[in-house]
Amino acid sequence: MFSEYLASRHDVCKRLVDRLSKKYPYVSLLGKHVTGKQYRVTTFNVGISDTMERQCGFVVRLYNGKTYAEYSFSDITEESLDRLEKDIVEKTTFPERILAQHVHLQNMKDEPLAKSFSREVIGPIPNDQEALEKLTKLKDVIHQQDQRIVQAVAIYSYYETSSMFLSANRDLTQNYTWQGVMVAAVAREGDIVRMNRDFAGGNSAEEIFASAEKKIPEMVKIAIALLSSEPIEPGVYDIITEPSITGLIAHEAFGHGVEMDMFVKNRAKAREYVHKRVASPLVEMHDGAAATYSCASYFFDDDGVLAHDTLIIKDGILQTGISDAISALQLGTEPTGNGRRESSGRKAYTRMTNTFFSPGSSTVEEMIASVKHGYLLSQTDNGMEDPKNWNIQCVCSYGREIKDGKLTGRIVAPVVMSGYVPDLLQSISMVSKDFEVIGSGHCGKGYKEWVTVSDGGPYLKARCKLG
Repeated sequence: MFSEYLASRHDVCKRLVDRLSKKYPYVSLLGKHVTGKQYRVTTFNVGISDTMERQCGFVVRLYNGKTYAEYSFSDITEESLDRLEKDIVEKTTFPERILAQHVHLQNMKDEPLAKSFSREVIGPIPNDQEALEKLTKLKDVIHQQDQRIVQAVAIYSYYETSSMFLSANRDLTQNYTWQGVMVAAVAREGDIVRMNRDFAGGNSAEEIFASAEKKIPEMVKIAIALLSSEPIEPGVYDIITEPSITGLIAHEAFGHGVEMDMFVKNRAKAREYVHKRVASPLVEMHDGAAATYSCASYFFDDDGVLAHDTLIIKDGILQTGISDAISALQLGTEPTGNGRRESSGRKAYTRMTNTFFSPGSSTVEEMIASVKHGYLLSQTDNGMEDPKNWNIQCVCSYGREIKDGKLTGRIVAPVVMSGYVPDLLQSISMVSKDFEVIGSGHCGKGYKEWVTVSDGGPYLKARCKLG
């Protein structure tokens, strides 16, 4: 249900935009209200807190004929309208010596559109007691799997996003929800301690709790197996990546490199490779809030641009990057609906949403059978990329050894993938029919500016340096 608070501020916000539009060639206003809770049950404690997505506020964007300025605020009323308008004008009026230092831009397109979008939650949302009871059950199921489990963790999060975007010609509202359950097991044998986790996400509490419970036996089995894991012998190997690691490659190896605000700053090598080969002909890659349904699926971005499904790579050829509205203006391209803010008090950057490789035609069994000696890599730990030079470092929680086309049962952990991005992508030789997008992530721009993201794809067979 759309935020009652934002609905109560809609008309006065519209009047503010109308007033400012008499002074400026372009004015827009974004209002955002996100509510939500996170519930946590472990072997040792129980907790309830706000989700990290929780926020409420407004930001006005103005075009003065040369460049853009923004002004954020926490509330607006009829009584504060005059004062707020005056303060916005004063705070965003700059002397010529300052304007001369800014990049001069054209006026932004403001195509007429008035529309309300909604994606309702499926089924009831658990109340506090119900959520904790469901998590306690998951915690107990984890402990029942093996006596070597010394700690079980179960987390449930729910958040609801409402936002409105107003300009002279646009009046947009949206409301959508997302829910997730994470389960984790910590295993111990002697002095060795290992942990494994899994996740279920969607828009139905009943479905995701059931899915999380089904994943517990395999999740615990891996946690126990990790107790006997060994370090990997560094080298270059054939690898098969599970969807979690495929998503890590999509996100870290290439996603950040095609965020086009990095093109503007000449900090992305991908700018030189548009319409050139960057990957195997088997590779197709997408990003977009409309590309699939997951935690980063919205109807319009924080620039008021409708959600897109952007085809980034087709048949191994780089087609385009992703962009926010301001970066698109600077580059002379169309925005792709990727303008996102951590909050109304922060700048809109080009940010990934749902980033993934498309499925192929191989089966996982065929892929494993094709490997003489290599590893099946699983579960994202962390990663980072250098968009300027296209170097990558991704950490996988563990890898399962493959010899002569069969899994040996030997597990190595952790596993670090490194190398040059085009070498990795061009080495892809098989792509599976199996496909999954995992909606459990948050991504920062550098070390801050956190937003929700999902990533994933099929299993990939490639060749990579592991250590």
